Amino acid sequence: MAGGKETPRQKMVGMMYLVLTALLALNVSKSILDAFVAIEENIQKANETEFFRGNEKESELKEVAVDNSVPERAKKAKTLVKIVEEIDKITAARIKEIDDLKLEILTVCGEDLTLTGEEAIITKKYDPTRPLKPIRMNLSHVQSMDKYDEPMQILIGEETTNPKGKGLLLWNNFNKYRNDLVELIAKYPGGEGQPSFYFKAPNVTAFKDQADLNKQVDKAIAASNVNQDDKEAIKKIYGSLTKEERSEVHEVKNVHWIGKTFDHSPVVAAIASLSSLQKEILTARADAVALIRSRISGGEYSFNKIMALAYGPELANSGDEIEVQVLMAAYDSDKQPSVTLNGANVTEVRDGKGFVKTKASGATEMNLKGTITIRNKSGIPKTLPWEKNIKIMKPMGTVSLPELNVLYRGYPNKVDAVASGYDQTVLTMNGGSLSKSGTGWIASPDKVKVAKINVSGKSSITNKTVSLGSFEFRVSNLPNPELYFGAAQAGEKASRAETRLFSKYPPEIPLNATFRIVSWELIIPGNPGAPPKGSGDVLNGPASSLLKQAKPGSVITFFTEVVGPDGVKRKKTGAFTI
Repeated sequence: MAGGKETPRQKMVGMMYLVLTALLALNVSKSILDAFVAIEENIQKANETEFFRGNEKESELKEVAVDNSVPERAKKAKTLVKIVEEIDKITAARIKEIDDLKLEILTVCGEDLTLTGEEAIITKKYDPTRPLKPIRMNLSHVQSMDKYDEPMQILIGEETTNPKGKGLLLWNNFNKYRNDLVELIAKYPGGEGQPSFYFKAPNVTAFKDQADLNKQVDKAIAASNVNQDDKEAIKKIYGSLTKEERSEVHEVKNVHWIGKTFDHSPVVAAIASLSSLQKEILTARADAVALIRSRISGGEYSFNKIMALAYGPELANSGDEIEVQVLMAAYDSDKQPSVTLNGANVTEVRDGKGFVKTKASGATEMNLKGTITIRNKSGIPKTLPWEKNIKIMKPMGTVSLPELNVLYRGYPNKVDAVASGYDQTVLTMNGGSLSKSGTGWIASPDKVKVAKINVSGKSSITNKTVSLGSFEFRVSNLPNPELYFGAAQAGEKASRAETRLFSKYPPEIPLNATFRIVSWELIIPGNPGAPPKGSGDVLNGPASSLLKQAKPGSVITFFTEVVGPDGVKRKKTGAFTI
């Protein structure tokens, strides 16, 4: 822009561009600083809101403590008031520490903090009677808004990776406050005959994400004795006060949170960050007091609607005694619960209820599980598990064939039965035995002519068993099988190349019985020698050779002995044309 070959006019134009760029940069910087002033003002207003929210819950608790109309409740409230006073004490110390840092930064930057009236930076001074309320400031009156060396020297020192002095003390005290606060929340007697609760807070400063942080806190909760009702609130408060100690900033690794937050931070930005820490502390204190207040009956959850509910058995039969439980339920129509089924959200929620819709499945019972969550007046979620068992009845119509009611000796007779109207079917047998097989039974009759199978229904709700009837079955031996040579049934034409015999039922007999060929003898017309014999179902060499020599159209005959699943030996003869 100022090269040696430029004309005077070009040099003048370049200089004007340089001045213009500098003015634009100054204007941008002023806009950014003004934005930090506005942010600080909004944070201070939020601080007052959280301050009064915590005080409101504390006042409610103190009112209960002095109300002796219910002595036991007042006694418990007094114990809880002491815990809140301890919380207020450690909270006030942190608020004061941060306020002192703000004042020190402004003083080192040369600001006059004694000014009053319209030019005053301090608009509301520290009030020892209200130690939880931060000092109120008007940063628009700060003259050295853009200074950053002074805040860095006070809070960081020389290295962002290794802060010294008051910044490191602020970090350590902030984490100690977090641990002390959640331990105070959890520490209270469980009541007469109940165990005392406590929580040993972990010192978490490194975590991958929110899920990892929750996992570490859950582990500490599991190692302590925390009241079930306090777990979610403890996790929420602990998480709100937990910051990652080390991170990478502008390719610089292992930067401390203090260094990341206050490195080259202008005065107004540093003070806004400190006020934000106060906001987090006051919010955590208000949540903690709200939780402690909820331990005394009366008001933590809001309800504006009521309804009648009746619960009873989903399955009953004529003559059963039925018990129905009737109750009144209250809910807040402005704070509908969230409901899950097997981890998935239930979309239809109204009138304080989640409507779970699913298809019935399972053999005898279906188990549904999920959670229901409501939030109290402070917005802290309360989640409880729910579970429902449903008895499954299979719709069925039956057609019987009395003439075919038969059981076979020595054969695994499959039996299916349903006791309609009952979720359990019970079978017994006269003249034999029954054994369970999958969803059915196997009937094994004795050496009788008639057997009876008795069907009873049992209700798991009433635990009553009712007889529903007896069914007679004739008992017979298994029918004789047919003889097959290859694929040909006795009396049909077979291939002379076949080598195997089979004994089985034809398609019209729907029994799954297996028969084994013990021995066979083959008669071939014109064979001058002794007929070939063998065992098993495969023909031997001599028999196969004779078959090949037989004239086409010859009728050969097999004499066999077979054994079925009942152990009975049967003689079967079969003639085949080849």
